Amino acid sequence: MLILISDPLDPSLPENLAQFGEVTMDKERLPEADVVIVRSKTKCTPKYIDSAPSLKLIIRGGVGIDNIDVAYAKSKGIMVHNTPKASGIAVAELTMALMLALPNQLIPAHKGLEEGKWLKKSLKRTELYGKTLCLVGMGNIATEVAKRAQAFGMKIVAYRKSGKPSRYAEVKSTLAEAVRDAEYVSLHLPLTEETRAIIDAEVIAQMKPGAILINTGRGDCIKAEDVKAALESGRLRAYATDVWPSDPPPPDYPILSAPNVLMTPHLGASTKENQLRIGEEIADIIKTYMGGD
Repeated sequence: MLILISDPLDPSLPENLAQFGEVTMDKERLPEADVVIVRSKTKCTPKYIDSAPSLKLIIRGGVGIDNIDVAYAKSKGIMVHNTPKASGIAVAELTMALMLALPNQLIPAHKGLEEGKWLKKSLKRTELYGKTLCLVGMGNIATEVAKRAQAFGMKIVAYRKSGKPSRYAEVKSTLAEAVRDAEYVSLHLPLTEETRAIIDAEVIAQMKPGAILINTGRGDCIKAEDVKAALESGRLRAYATDVWPSDPPPPDYPILSAPNVLMTPHLGASTKENQLRIGEEIADIIKTYMGGD
């Protein structure tokens, strides 16, 4: 069996997967590959899949699988897996970091000191304690965020389409109801046709004035033009994002020129510890696959 690692992962992964067969990072060997492992860069389009006649299994090291044409892969008898458990802690910690940085004025405070300014009187902080956090989506990552937010004394509500209860959040039946009283709204959704631009002007109008929006899910789950307009008008106090419509985003992407934005370049899953967990989950998937389950 030939395993192709198509995108960068932890350097220990090839050695760990050698027990299952030959491991290569030579993309020219795609036509021979039985298993392909990708992150975000490789796009498993129908053309890509057709270039791999021996392919039986695609594994995405990460949560979302929107860079894989899952329906087409399945039509070719190819199984598709992601590693949903691995990234929970890493992305949750980044979400909390973004949520803490904004009300604590960390970026303007740091920049002020770099510029020789002492902004003690002009920079006003607010606390997370006692505030309401709305989690849009309530999967593994959102659950980890909820655990940490509880430790800060926040009230946690969530929107989950299925309505399934959570021990960590009060699940609301509609998105409008979930966001209505929240000072912080954090997105944790996969990208589907249903979730694309789910946060638009209509939903923002239902949020509490001055709410802070955080997105560590998928960049296209917001309508960027509407978020920018809400930031310019003050309807949204701030927007923090680690995710983009592409890596990197196009130069004219509206969020890049919007006010009160905190941006990171898709760092959510890039901790050393998480890369090791992803490798472990990939190995478990291949082991299960070889066992015929």
